[in-house]
Amino acid sequence: MTDSNERENEKMETSVQSSGLADVAHAAKRREPGSMPMGRGLEARGVHAWFGSNHVLSDITLDFAAGTVTALIGPSGCGKSTFIRTMNRMHEFIPGAAMAGEVLLDGRDVYAPGTDVTKIRLQIGMVFQKPNPFPSMTIGENVLSGLKLAQLKVANKEELMEECLVRAGLWNEVKDRLGAHGGSLSGGQQQRLCIARSLAVRPQVLLMDEPCSALDPGSTLRIEETIRQLSDSMTIVIVTHNMQQAARVSDYTAFFLADGGPGAMIECAPTSEIFSRPQDKRTENYVTGRFG
Repeated sequence: MTDSNERENEKMETSVQSSGLADVAHAAKRREPGSMPMGRGLEARGVHAWFGSNHVLSDITLDFAAGTVTALIGPSGCGKSTFIRTMNRMHEFIPGAAMAGEVLLDGRDVYAPGTDVTKIRLQIGMVFQKPNPFPSMTIGENVLSGLKLAQLKVANKEELMEECLVRAGLWNEVKDRLGAHGGSLSGGQQQRLCIARSLAVRPQVLLMDEPCSALDPGSTLRIEETIRQLSDSMTIVIVTHNMQQAARVSDYTAFFLADGGPGAMIECAPTSEIFSRPQDKRTENYVTGRFG
């Protein structure tokens, strides 16, 4: 009798959790593909990835429509971070790494022969799990550092700096100390500084690899607000282990799983559907907390 009650309680708790995430996702305003006039967005076609002979990612095909936020969820080790690193050609930095397939930005393959890799990384920016401002640079210098590295010229650097800090939700907190070192900021502020730095080179796409995993709840909330605001003008892909975060910020969610083999995408759908009526039992088990 006790075992039966425990099973019923577990079932009720799982149902409540799933319902709660679905409610959060339904409450978020979702953007439809093609509703933002900013190009076709980013597309992955049959992407595979290897580290040496280790096949870590298998046959991923996904569209990231312009002006939308897509969350990538799944257990550790299923290839989510590797996948987004293939999207702006950072995967090839790793010795022995290889990939196959196509990554299209506005219909053009970023891996096509003769492609300028530096330009690709300007168009497809990246924010990492751990904030990485340049510690010896001031806050202002950090924001503009990408321009210097890419040898880009702008008419008014101060105006661009303020614009990027405003868009990253940091301006009001640092406007009176732009000459302070970037390392003097809190963890959440440093992460928003890194976002501002990415914005300065005007990317079309922003890839975010667990950008809030090391942050407190208050800083996480501010980053999430920034993500929603930025998606009005760019495409965002975010890797997250936080189901509540995926429900709050994303228009679409893709579930990845390495089920005894290389990481694969199990399903992708509007976020509200992933958390309320997933098509695959494995997705349901993950989002309701049965594993992962």
